[in-house]
Amino acid sequence: MIIKQSKRLNEVQEYYFSQKLQQIRQMETEGVKIINLGIGSPDMVPSENTISELITAAQHPKSHGYQSYRGIPELRKAIAHFYKETYNTHLDPETEILPLLGSKEGITHISLAFLNTGDKVLVPDPGYPTYSSVSKMCETNILHYNLKEENGWMPDFNELEKMNLRKVKLMWLNYPNMPTGAEAIGECFEKLIAFAKKHKILLCHDNPYSMVLNNKKPKSILHYKGGKDVAIELNSLSKSFNMAGWRVGWIAGKKEYIDTILKVKTNIDSGMFLPVQKAAAAAMNNPPSWHVKRNEEYKRRREKVWELLEVLGCDYDIHQAGMFVWAKIKKGKISSEDFVENILQKANVFITPGSIFGKNGEGYVRVSLCSEVTTIEESIKRIKQTTVIARSGVTKQSNKEIASLCSQ
Repeated sequence: MIIKQSKRLNEVQEYYFSQKLQQIRQMETEGVKIINLGIGSPDMVPSENTISELITAAQHPKSHGYQSYRGIPELRKAIAHFYKETYNTHLDPETEILPLLGSKEGITHISLAFLNTGDKVLVPDPGYPTYSSVSKMCETNILHYNLKEENGWMPDFNELEKMNLRKVKLMWLNYPNMPTGAEAIGECFEKLIAFAKKHKILLCHDNPYSMVLNNKKPKSILHYKGGKDVAIELNSLSKSFNMAGWRVGWIAGKKEYIDTILKVKTNIDSGMFLPVQKAAAAAMNNPPSWHVKRNEEYKRRREKVWELLEVLGCDYDIHQAGMFVWAKIKKGKISSEDFVENILQKANVFITPGSIFGKNGEGYVRVSLCSEVTTIEESIKRIKQTTVIARSGVTKQSNKEIASLCSQ
């Protein structure tokens, strides 16, 4: 290059999955067929009415121009209705909802809207890597707060209060949690709201998994008393509606927060394709039976993933929500990345190492449910036929023996 990259990229690496997918593509060009159980990209299709609405709208000659930065009223009203029916939460479709080109992009919008160089951001560990990478690009200081299995993957408020919270502007949180699948329990949201009020911190709740394998009533932090004063919420159609590639998400929250974020958005994109907006509005009217059917398929897949994890000698919690299974590698000297790499190289099956989500993710792995049962069965067969683990009696072996086998 004739110029250097910006300083803001000095501490930011290419996204892990971008790198890993390149490795997998290279292996496949060499004739190796890889089974990818690492990525959470839904393989099931959206509802029929969603696709029909997309086709119908795309055929209209006036559907192809620039659109409103705020999204069409029809979509905002559909989102408001969805929040009322799903979370028992009232949102004003005129002032409290801002459609986005996916919620991942919203992380950048929010960060640019509220952060200055030198500010601090509270980021969960383990947590979605984009919270950290975008915060670094905004030249802020990251304070990781611990989520640990012994605490149900909930924030430790005693630990939070002992941190130097001066200059903290934002706190990222995500329930049902990715990667752990934990749901917000007890008075978690009430405590978070009180904590935010006390320290004048904006809570940014990322909520894309509440409709997937969630055994409890879906929750929005905006439902709770005082939530709108100190919190905004990201949501999307990617996971719950099988529409990851459509890039449809939104931010919900108090008008003042939405208006501030809109200043950023209007200078970054030019609105969402009208047929996609109309189709998204149709999707949000899917009947409960559609979600039940999707979840029944995920349940069948999850049972097979449990079987795969037992073959690998991993422990897991059967009460997780979302489209992944988070599992603990039985104690040994092997790292989660080495564990995963051995499976990839020897069984040609890719799962995700927990370490990419933070130091508290070390010793864990994550397996996606976005593959058919037959594909997961093939993965189990491959693993059993390799030296990744012993061919029999794996659950009876000691942790030390399992780790030794995996590191061969």
